[in-house]
Amino acid sequence: MQNDFNKGLVHIFLGSFWWGFLGVIYFKHIAFIGHIEVVIHRCLWTALTLIITTSFFSKWDIFLIIFSKWKNIFGLFISAILVFSNWSVWIYAVATEKIIDASFGYYIMPILSVLLGHFFFKEKLNRKRVTCIILVAISILFLLLESVNSLPWVGIIVAITWALYNLIRKKINVDTDVGLLVESLFILPFALIAFYFLVKNGTNDFNISNISLSLLILLAGPMTVIPLFLYVKGVELSGLGPSGMIFFVTPTLQFLLGFYFYNEQFSSTKLLSFVCIWIAVVIYLRDLYVTNNKN
Repeated sequence: MQNDFNKGLVHIFLGSFWWGFLGVIYFKHIAFIGHIEVVIHRCLWTALTLIITTSFFSKWDIFLIIFSKWKNIFGLFISAILVFSNWSVWIYAVATEKIIDASFGYYIMPILSVLLGHFFFKEKLNRKRVTCIILVAISILFLLLESVNSLPWVGIIVAITWALYNLIRKKINVDTDVGLLVESLFILPFALIAFYFLVKNGTNDFNISNISLSLLILLAGPMTVIPLFLYVKGVELSGLGPSGMIFFVTPTLQFLLGFYFYNEQFSSTKLLSFVCIWIAVVIYLRDLYVTNNKN
Protein backbone atom coordinates (compact mmCIF):
# COMPACT_ATOMS: atom_id res chain seq x y z
CA MET A 1 0.00 0.00 0.00
CA GLN A 2 2.77 2.43 0.95
CA ASN A 3 4.64 1.41 -2.20
CA ASP A 4 1.63 2.35 -4.36
CA PHE A 5 1.33 5.66 -2.50
CA ASN A 6 5.00 6.47 -3.20
CA LYS A 7 4.61 5.49 -6.86
CA GLY A 8 1.64 7.83 -7.02
CA LEU A 9 3.71 10.71 -5.67
CA VAL A 10 6.34 10.07 -8.34
CA HIS A 11 3.69 10.01 -11.08
CA ILE A 12 2.14 13.27 -9.81
CA PHE A 13 5.54 14.95 -9.65
CA LEU A 14 6.47 13.80 -13.16
CA GLY A 15 3.15 15.02 -14.57
CA SER A 16 3.48 18.38 -12.81
CA PHE A 17 7.13 18.70 -13.88
CA TRP A 18 6.17 17.90 -17.47
CA TRP A 19 3.47 20.59 -17.50
CA GLY A 20 5.65 23.19 -15.81
CA PHE A 21 8.98 22.58 -17.55
CA LEU A 22 8.95 20.27 -20.59
CA GLY A 23 5.60 21.61 -21.80
CA VAL A 24 6.75 25.22 -21.63
CA ILE A 25 10.07 24.46 -23.36
CA TYR A 26 8.37 22.50 -26.13
CA PHE A 27 5.53 24.90 -26.91
CA LYS A 28 7.86 27.89 -26.65
CA HIS A 29 10.19 26.16 -29.13
CA ILE A 30 7.48 25.75 -31.77
CA ALA A 31 5.79 29.10 -31.06
CA PHE A 32 7.50 30.67 -34.08
CA ILE A 33 4.90 29.02 -36.34
CA GLY A 34 2.25 31.21 -34.68
CA HIS A 35 0.10 30.46 -31.68
CA ILE A 36 -2.99 29.84 -33.84
CA GLU A 37 -1.33 27.02 -35.77
CA VAL A 38 0.11 25.61 -32.54
CA VAL A 39 -3.38 25.46 -31.01
CA ILE A 40 -4.75 23.78 -34.15
CA HIS A 41 -2.06 21.10 -34.09
CA ARG A 42 -2.45 20.56 -30.36
CA CYS A 43 -6.13 19.81 -30.98
CA LEU A 44 -5.47 17.58 -34.01
CA TRP A 45 -2.68 15.44 -32.60
CA THR A 46 -4.16 15.20 -29.11
CA ALA A 47 -7.27 13.65 -30.69
CA LEU A 48 -5.17 11.21 -32.72
CA THR A 49 -3.00 10.30 -29.72
CA LEU A 50 -6.09 9.61 -27.59
CA ILE A 51 -7.66 7.46 -30.32
CA ILE A 52 -4.47 5.37 -30.31
CA THR A 53 -4.30 5.11 -26.49
CA THR A 54 -8.01 4.30 -26.23
CA SER A 55 -7.48 1.45 -28.68
CA PHE A 56 -4.29 0.27 -26.95
CA PHE A 57 -5.93 0.18 -23.51
CA SER A 58 -9.20 -1.25 -24.91
CA LYS A 59 -11.38 1.56 -23.57
CA TRP A 60 -13.88 1.88 -26.41
CA ASP A 61 -16.56 0.29 -24.23
CA ILE A 62 -16.11 3.18 -21.76
CA PHE A 63 -16.32 5.60 -24.70
CA LEU A 64 -19.66 4.13 -25.80
CA ILE A 65 -21.05 4.21 -22.25
CA ILE A 66 -20.27 7.94 -22.07
CA PHE A 67 -22.35 8.53 -25.19
CA SER A 68 -25.29 6.64 -23.72
CA LYS A 69 -26.12 9.57 -21.40
CA TRP A 70 -27.11 13.04 -22.60
CA LYS A 71 -25.79 14.54 -19.37
CA ASN A 72 -22.31 13.30 -20.26
CA ILE A 73 -22.51 14.50 -23.86
CA PHE A 74 -23.66 18.00 -22.91
CA GLY A 75 -21.18 18.25 -20.03
CA LEU A 76 -18.25 17.18 -22.21
CA PHE A 77 -19.31 19.60 -24.94
CA ILE A 78 -19.11 22.49 -22.44
CA SER A 79 -15.84 21.17 -20.99
CA ALA A 80 -14.48 20.89 -24.55
CA ILE A 81 -15.08 24.63 -25.01
CA LEU A 82 -13.33 25.31 -21.70
CA VAL A 83 -10.30 23.10 -22.39
CA PHE A 84 -9.96 24.61 -25.88
CA SER A 85 -10.10 28.10 -24.36
CA ASN A 86 -7.52 27.11 -21.75
CA TRP A 87 -5.15 25.64 -24.34
CA SER A 88 -5.55 28.66 -26.62
CA VAL A 89 -4.87 31.25 -23.92
CA TRP A 90 -1.97 29.30 -22.41
CA ILE A 91 -0.26 28.84 -25.79
CA TYR A 92 -0.84 32.53 -26.52
CA ALA A 93 0.86 33.29 -23.17
CA VAL A 94 3.87 31.12 -24.04
CA ALA A 95 4.15 32.66 -27.51
CA THR A 96 3.86 36.29 -26.35
CA GLU A 97 6.17 36.30 -23.30
CA LYS A 98 3.41 36.04 -20.73
CA ILE A 99 4.50 32.79 -19.08
CA ILE A 100 4.70 34.50 -15.67
CA ASP A 101 1.10 35.69 -16.07
CA ALA A 102 0.07 32.11 -16.93
CA SER A 103 1.85 30.83 -13.82
CA PHE A 104 -0.20 33.33 -11.80
CA GLY A 105 -3.31 31.57 -13.10
CA TYR A 106 -2.11 28.12 -12.13
CA TYR A 107 -1.18 29.36 -8.66
CA ILE A 108 -4.69 30.68 -7.99
CA MET A 109 -6.57 27.90 -9.83
CA PRO A 110 -6.63 25.38 -6.92
CA ILE A 111 -7.77 28.10 -4.53
CA LEU A 112 -10.46 29.20 -6.99
CA SER A 113 -11.52 25.54 -7.17
CA VAL A 114 -12.00 25.57 -3.39
CA LEU A 115 -14.45 28.47 -3.79
CA LEU A 116 -16.31 26.70 -6.60
CA GLY A 117 -16.43 23.51 -4.54
CA HIS A 118 -18.11 25.45 -1.74
CA PHE A 119 -20.81 26.84 -4.03
CA PHE A 120 -21.49 23.78 -6.18
CA PHE A 121 -20.67 20.84 -3.89
CA LYS A 122 -21.35 22.44 -0.49
CA GLU A 123 -17.76 21.75 0.55
CA LYS A 124 -16.94 23.41 3.85
CA LEU A 125 -14.64 26.40 4.04
CA ASN A 126 -12.43 26.73 7.09
CA ARG A 127 -10.69 29.94 8.14
CA LYS A 128 -7.44 29.05 6.37
CA ARG A 129 -9.15 28.53 3.02
CA VAL A 130 -11.19 31.70 3.40
CA THR A 131 -7.92 33.53 4.09
CA CYS A 132 -6.45 32.07 0.88
CA ILE A 133 -9.43 33.27 -1.15
CA ILE A 134 -9.18 36.76 0.38
CA LEU A 135 -5.44 36.91 -0.39
CA VAL A 136 -6.11 35.98 -4.02
CA ALA A 137 -8.74 38.73 -4.26
CA ILE A 138 -6.33 41.25 -2.69
CA SER A 139 -3.62 40.22 -5.13
CA ILE A 140 -5.88 40.79 -8.14
CA LEU A 141 -7.33 44.01 -6.73
CA PHE A 142 -3.86 45.35 -6.03
CA LEU A 143 -2.89 44.97 -9.68
CA LEU A 144 -6.21 46.36 -10.87
CA LEU A 145 -5.89 49.51 -8.75
CA GLU A 146 -2.49 50.24 -10.25
CA SER A 147 -3.55 49.77 -13.86
CA VAL A 148 -5.97 47.67 -15.85
CA ASN A 149 -3.08 46.92 -18.22
CA SER A 150 -1.03 45.38 -15.39
CA LEU A 151 -3.74 42.86 -14.53
CA PRO A 152 -2.64 39.38 -15.69
CA TRP A 153 -5.75 38.70 -17.77
CA VAL A 154 -4.07 35.69 -19.31
CA GLY A 155 -3.54 34.10 -15.90
CA ILE A 156 -7.07 34.90 -14.73
CA ILE A 157 -8.61 33.34 -17.86
CA VAL A 158 -6.35 30.30 -17.51
CA ALA A 159 -7.42 29.90 -13.86
CA ILE A 160 -11.15 30.38 -14.50
CA THR A 161 -11.32 28.06 -17.53
CA TRP A 162 -9.33 25.30 -15.84
CA ALA A 163 -11.21 25.57 -12.54
CA LEU A 164 -14.58 25.46 -14.36
CA TYR A 165 -13.31 22.57 -16.47
CA ASN A 166 -12.43 20.57 -13.36
CA LEU A 167 -15.81 21.47 -11.84
CA ILE A 168 -17.75 20.12 -14.82
CA ARG A 169 -15.60 17.00 -15.09
CA LYS A 170 -16.22 16.34 -11.40
CA LYS A 171 -19.96 16.81 -11.97
CA ILE A 172 -20.20 14.25 -14.77
CA ASN A 173 -17.49 11.94 -13.37
CA VAL A 174 -16.25 10.15 -16.49
CA ASP A 175 -12.93 8.43 -17.18
CA THR A 176 -10.32 11.22 -17.52
CA ASP A 177 -8.53 10.27 -20.74
CA VAL A 178 -11.62 8.91 -22.51
CA GLY A 179 -13.48 12.08 -21.53
CA LEU A 180 -10.65 14.11 -23.03
CA LEU A 181 -10.98 12.03 -26.20
CA VAL A 182 -14.67 12.96 -26.44
CA GLU A 183 -13.78 16.62 -25.87
CA SER A 184 -11.07 16.40 -28.53
CA LEU A 185 -13.55 14.92 -31.00
CA PHE A 186 -15.91 17.84 -30.38
CA ILE A 187 -13.06 20.26 -31.13
CA LEU A 188 -11.63 18.24 -34.04
CA PRO A 189 -14.00 19.44 -36.84
CA PHE A 190 -13.23 23.10 -36.06
CA ALA A 191 -9.49 22.36 -35.92
CA LEU A 192 -9.66 20.59 -39.31
CA ILE A 193 -11.56 23.49 -40.88
CA ALA A 194 -9.05 25.99 -39.47
CA PHE A 195 -6.14 23.88 -40.73
CA TYR A 196 -7.78 23.69 -44.19
CA PHE A 197 -7.84 27.47 -44.41
CA LEU A 198 -4.22 27.67 -43.26
CA VAL A 199 -3.20 25.32 -46.05
CA LYS A 200 -5.43 27.08 -48.59
CA ASN A 201 -3.84 30.45 -47.77
CA GLY A 202 -0.35 28.95 -47.75
CA THR A 203 0.36 30.07 -44.18
CA ASN A 204 0.91 26.62 -42.67
CA ASP A 205 4.33 25.49 -41.46
CA PHE A 206 3.26 21.85 -41.18
CA ASN A 207 3.90 20.23 -44.59
CA ILE A 208 5.73 17.31 -46.21
CA SER A 209 8.49 19.58 -47.52
CA ASN A 210 9.83 19.93 -43.97
CA ILE A 211 9.54 16.49 -42.39
CA SER A 212 11.62 17.26 -39.28
CA LEU A 213 9.53 20.31 -38.37
CA SER A 214 6.28 18.46 -39.09
CA LEU A 215 7.32 15.58 -36.81
CA LEU A 216 8.24 18.07 -34.11
CA ILE A 217 4.81 19.74 -34.39
CA LEU A 218 3.10 16.33 -34.34
CA LEU A 219 4.53 15.83 -30.83
CA ALA A 220 1.94 18.36 -29.57
CA GLY A 221 -0.41 15.41 -29.05
CA PRO A 222 1.85 13.25 -26.85
CA MET A 223 3.10 16.39 -25.06
CA THR A 224 -0.50 17.00 -24.00
CA VAL A 225 -1.55 13.43 -23.22
CA ILE A 226 1.52 11.99 -21.45
CA PRO A 227 1.55 14.40 -18.46
CA LEU A 228 -2.21 13.92 -18.15
CA PHE A 229 -1.75 10.15 -17.87
CA LEU A 230 1.05 10.55 -15.33
CA TYR A 231 -0.93 12.98 -13.18
CA VAL A 232 -4.18 11.01 -13.27
CA LYS A 233 -2.40 7.76 -12.45
CA GLY A 234 -0.71 9.51 -9.53
CA VAL A 235 -4.04 10.78 -8.21
CA GLU A 236 -5.45 7.24 -8.41
CA LEU A 237 -2.56 5.87 -6.35
CA SER A 238 -2.01 8.71 -3.86
CA GLY A 239 -5.26 10.66 -3.63
CA LEU A 240 -6.35 14.25 -4.20
CA GLY A 241 -4.62 15.76 -1.15
CA PRO A 242 -1.03 14.94 -2.18
CA SER A 243 -1.79 15.77 -5.82
CA GLY A 244 -3.02 19.22 -4.78
CA MET A 245 0.22 19.87 -2.93
CA ILE A 246 2.58 18.60 -5.64
CA PHE A 247 0.67 20.36 -8.44
CA PHE A 248 2.24 23.67 -7.40
CA VAL A 249 5.46 22.39 -8.98
CA THR A 250 3.83 23.36 -12.30
CA PRO A 251 3.33 27.13 -11.77
CA THR A 252 6.60 27.40 -9.84
CA LEU A 253 8.59 26.00 -12.76
CA GLN A 254 6.63 28.17 -15.20
CA PHE A 255 7.41 31.25 -13.12
CA LEU A 256 11.12 30.39 -12.88
CA LEU A 257 11.39 29.75 -16.61
CA GLY A 258 9.57 32.97 -17.47
CA PHE A 259 11.68 35.07 -15.12
CA TYR A 260 15.16 33.52 -15.35
CA PHE A 261 15.27 31.77 -18.74
CA TYR A 262 12.99 33.87 -20.96
CA ASN A 263 13.69 37.18 -19.15
CA GLU A 264 10.05 38.29 -18.98
CA GLN A 265 9.28 41.63 -17.37
CA PHE A 266 8.36 41.43 -13.70
CA SER A 267 7.46 44.74 -12.07
CA SER A 268 7.58 45.50 -8.35
CA THR A 269 3.77 45.61 -8.36
CA LYS A 270 3.60 42.10 -9.77
CA LEU A 271 6.15 40.99 -7.18
CA LEU A 272 3.96 42.24 -4.33
CA SER A 273 0.95 40.57 -5.93
CA PHE A 274 2.82 37.28 -6.26
CA VAL A 275 3.94 37.53 -2.62
CA CYS A 276 0.25 37.58 -1.65
CA ILE A 277 -0.35 34.54 -3.86
CA TRP A 278 2.65 32.66 -2.45
CA ILE A 279 1.46 33.31 1.12
CA ALA A 280 -1.98 32.00 0.12
CA VAL A 281 -0.36 28.91 -1.43
CA VAL A 282 1.66 28.20 1.73
CA ILE A 283 -1.49 28.48 3.88
CA TYR A 284 -3.41 26.29 1.43
CA LEU A 285 -0.68 23.64 1.32
CA ARG A 286 -0.50 23.58 5.11
CA ASP A 287 -4.25 23.10 5.29
CA LEU A 288 -4.11 20.30 2.67
CA TYR A 289 -1.33 18.59 4.61
CA VAL A 290 -3.24 18.69 7.90
CA THR A 291 -6.48 17.55 6.24
CA ASN A 292 -4.73 14.70 4.41
CA ASN A 293 -3.03 13.45 7.59
CA LYS A 294 -6.35 13.44 9.45
CA ASN A 295 -7.82 11.22 6.75
